[in-house]
Order: sequence, then C-alpha cells, then structure tokens
Amino acid sequence: MAHSEEGSYLRAAMNRRAFLRRSAVSAAALSGAGLLAACGSDSGGPSTSAIQIASPSNPDTLPLFDDNQAVESGLEPEKGPLKIYNWSDYIWPKVVKDFAAQYGVETEISTFYNMSEAVNKIRTGQVDFDVFFPTADPTPKLVAAKLLQPLNHDYLPNLQANVWPELANPWYDQGSRYTVPYTVYTTGIAWRRDMVSEDVAAMDNPYDIFWNSKYEGKIGIYDDYREAMTMVLLRNGITDVNNATSAQLEMVKKQLVEMADTVNVRTTIDGAYAKLPEGDFAIHQSWSGDIVAAPYYMPAKDYGDPDGLLQFWWPRDGSGTVGSDMMAIPKGAKNPVLAHAFLNFMLENKYAIKNFSWVGYQPPVNAIDPGNLVKDGYVVPNLEAAIVEKSDFDKGIIQTTLAPEIDQRWQNAWS
Repeated sequence: MAHSEEGSYLRAAMNRRAFLRRSAVSAAALSGAGLLAACGSDSGGPSTSAIQIASPSNPDTLPLFDDNQAVESGLEPEKGPLKIYNWSDYIWPKVVKDFAAQYGVETEISTFYNMSEAVNKIRTGQVDFDVFFPTADPTPKLVAAKLLQPLNHDYLPNLQANVWPELANPWYDQGSRYTVPYTVYTTGIAWRRDMVSEDVAAMDNPYDIFWNSKYEGKIGIYDDYREAMTMVLLRNGITDVNNATSAQLEMVKKQLVEMADTVNVRTTIDGAYAKLPEGDFAIHQSWSGDIVAAPYYMPAKDYGDPDGLLQFWWPRDGSGTVGSDMMAIPKGAKNPVLAHAFLNFMLENKYAIKNFSWVGYQPPVNAIDPGNLVKDGYVVPNLEAAIVEKSDFDKGIIQTTLAPEIDQRWQNAWS
C-alpha cells in the first residue's frame, strides 16, 4: 500500500473513544447562558446580542480587539513545553512526538470529557495550555469572551498551501482569524449486514430503520440532542434543520418518544465505533470517522472486517449533515509561536495523513485523494460511503450555532 507505516498503525491502533462525548449536557452548556455569560461586561467582550449567528449563507468575520492581538511576525518558537488541550484519543501521540523531535521541545497532552468542561476550565483559568481543539458551535462565543487569540498567518503557510479552499476560509471564521481546520465528517447510519436483513441504503427512507420493531434493543443513537433531533427532521424531509419551527420540534419529540417505545433505543457515547462491531448493536447513528475506525474494534476473528459486515449510508444527494472540527490558540498561551508551528505542522500533508491513519477522521488537505483511500488501506471497501468528499460541503447540511432562545426550544423538546 502507498503509506505502509501509517497503514500498519491504522490496523493496529484506530482509537476514537471520547470524541463522541458530545452529550446533551455539554450541548446545553455551550449553546445557552453558560458561555454567553462569559461574553458580558465583566469580560470586556461584546454583549450577547452582538454575537453573530453564522451560517454558510451568512458567513461570519469574527471580531478583532485592541487588547487581544496576534503574536508578532518573525519570532523564534519558544522552548516549550507545548501544552495541548484536546478530546481524548483525538490525536495520534506519535505525531505529537514527531513535532517534539523536530522542534526539540517537550509536549504535554491534557484531555477533556466534553466541550462544556473544556470551556468552563478555560473561562475560569483552571487550565494552562497552548493549543485547543474546539468545535464550530462555541467559537464565536469563545472569541467574544476573548478566550482565543487571533492567528498570525505568517506562521501558517500550510493553511493556504494544503487545505481545502472551502475550509481555509470557512463560513464560521472568515479569513481563519482564530481557527484552522482539523477534521471533516458526515453523519449517517451504520449497521451490520449480518444482523439487519434490510439493505438500509436501498430503503425509500433509510431513517425509518430506527423505528423498526424487529430490531428492538439493538438500535442506538448518539447522546447528542442536535444530532438525534436533526436526524428526525431529515426523516421527515425537513432540511432547514437550523430553523425548525415549534410545531416541527414537537413532531420531533413525539417521534423520538415513539422510537423509544417501539425499539427501546439506547443513547450512547461509543456505540457506533465500539459496540456495533461487537454486535451489541445492529444499527447505530454514526459519524463517518467512527465507522471508519469500527473494523478495528471487531472481535479477533472479524478484526479489520474482512467479510464486509459493517455498512454505512450517508445521502450523497446532499440531504445529510456534514461537519468539521478545528484547532485554535488560547489568548493566554505561554508558547504562542510554538503553538502556531504546531498548527502548521498538523496541516503538513505528511503529518495530517499520518494522524488520519490513527484517528479515522479525514483532515481536509488537498493531498488526500478520496478516490484512493480504499486502495491505500485507510478505509475498508465496504465503508467507502464514509469517505468525505469536498463536494459534500457544497451540498451537505451544516448544523450551525442556534440563537439562545431557539436552542432552548430544542433542549426542551429533547428533555
């Protein structure tokens, strides 16, 4: 195969456990008053009403502040140690060691359970770090609270050289003032063909499988209110998922209750990549990167899924959700130049691809040809549908930050 070193580790060490821990609790804390409170007068940031709710059709250029400047150009990297604050198992430690060796520094990785924990610790000064891995939803609020520092692109040549243009200038952070992209993914349906008689991908409405009583006790969805509720909206042909009406949210609530009553659905943090391969689930809502990792969680006799038991569906017509995660530098970073060097390092084609071989989530770099990911051994043939294409971001559905009052309606329906 083309990338033998990475491929061998791909088969030995695909691990994406805690990245799925975006529970309803964390979502509520991020989208409601908790973080917004940090944007009030005591932080010196703008008022809540000043925070723009961005979307692909209404992109956001995040504000700059006189008292929160980017690091100057032309400086040498600090001596470290570089402190990284990330989801558990969301970066290959070997790649971090490669960076440490190249720059002659020590590195430290600290992890958080969910984004609410991370933001609360950042806001209250409980953590000291140089690189942070946020999601798109809280980024405008983090910026408004002056918890992230602007980036100096002089230190980030790989951003324009290597990254998909769509994400080198993303809608949620025009000009990449505060963030650079890390991974991309889609949200679809994963199942075991030895446990499910239907070809889910061929169904008139694949989402109906979540309500099929034949699979009672064997169906799982993410413990994530946005993902779970958006799936119900899509089941009903509602693609404007960020502007659901009160009546539509009531419909979602009723159908989720129906699902619970009909199939005894389970909400999980690890079902798609760990429990589905073990046969504990027959069907599970799934992010693409999790199902890419799943073959390496199968029992020894099925390790790597040589029989193609795992399957994945995402609607290529653009009626499914897509997303991306990112990297940023906090305002109080003690090693900001070194942190920029790390961001640029992770956008280097060689290391972005190597990291992908372990985490299972694609980096949006031009050097990756999605058409070769199966041939090169990064994705097993039966999961080709989990490969993310650039065009998916042109036509797919993106979940955007909800205004606090709208978000509260979602939370009320979910609870």
